[in-house]
Amino acid sequence: MAISQTPIGGGAALLLLPISLLLLLTTLAASLSSDSVVSELSNLQSQSPTGVIHLNDALLRRILSLPTPRPFHSMIFFDATQLHSKAELALPKLKSEFALVASSFQINNPNPNRNPQLFFFNIEFQESQASFGLFAVNALPHIRLIPPTAADVKTDSIQMDASDFSRLAESMAEFIESRTKLSVGPINRPPAVSRKQILFLLAVVLIWTPFFIKKLLTGKTIFHEKNLWMAGAIFIYFFSVSGAMFNIIRKMPMFMADRQDPSKLVFFYQGSGMQLGAEGFSIGFLYTIVGLMLAFVTHVLVRVKNRNVQRVLMISMLIVSFWAVKKVVFLDNWKTGYGIHGYWPSSW
Repeated sequence: MAISQTPIGGGAALLLLPISLLLLLTTLAASLSSDSVVSELSNLQSQSPTGVIHLNDALLRRILSLPTPRPFHSMIFFDATQLHSKAELALPKLKSEFALVASSFQINNPNPNRNPQLFFFNIEFQESQASFGLFAVNALPHIRLIPPTAADVKTDSIQMDASDFSRLAESMAEFIESRTKLSVGPINRPPAVSRKQILFLLAVVLIWTPFFIKKLLTGKTIFHEKNLWMAGAIFIYFFSVSGAMFNIIRKMPMFMADRQDPSKLVFFYQGSGMQLGAEGFSIGFLYTIVGLMLAFVTHVLVRVKNRNVQRVLMISMLIVSFWAVKKVVFLDNWKTGYGIHGYWPSSW
């Protein structure tokens, strides 16, 4: 028995040797393939002024052919040039904000070798319709994240919801950080006014200041106009009650395209986590109506001598004010799901 076991053990060892060698070569080839793709993507990223790589069907197939887990995350912006003219989609704006996130990520993470990498891509519909079909993209705007472990990109990739890019670059960065655990860092926005423009404005102000002081002393400026102050007070009131500051800080759009039907526009978003600009302006308009009527009653209507005219105007304004407040309450109930009910004493 001892003599018969020796050739069998030697044969098993000889059989395992090519299998181990084959597995080693396969692993080495996969590693070399991954390194070559990462190197190519790094070169393409460095050549792009914004850090966004132009993706096509061939490059996407190479990326997806890599064994999982891949050594990088992929962030893809789906674009269609023929839809750039549709203002309700805001594709050019979202594309520029996406590029801003990519450039900020590169600036804030100069050494990607220490952490898992993240590559940003944009893909165009006319050039890569097969890729759009692979992801089942049938509506824009559309942004998708491919994790390193994604085997089937249609089911394993993560799509951004409308709320994830409602605040443009800032909300995109939050989405990336929550899904990849990578730090994008602060968004490096270019200054709204250049240094030359600032110097030009300062020169204009310095030249105009003496003439303004002369008119101010003589009381002949627009700041002495009563109507201007009234219009300013109404504007500040509307600005306060319409949530305009919220829209500016969060960079909320006035409206957005319906995800179910891109040909339709959504002006009111149901849910307390997001507010469109049109919602705030509608509520602000209703509140402004009530405020103007209150100002009219307390400053103008009290000077009307005819009692019947006073009563008719007062009743009319009460009815309109009641309707406006009722609409505000209805919209709040619809959006938040919380009901507001009037309280009537039990003795009534």
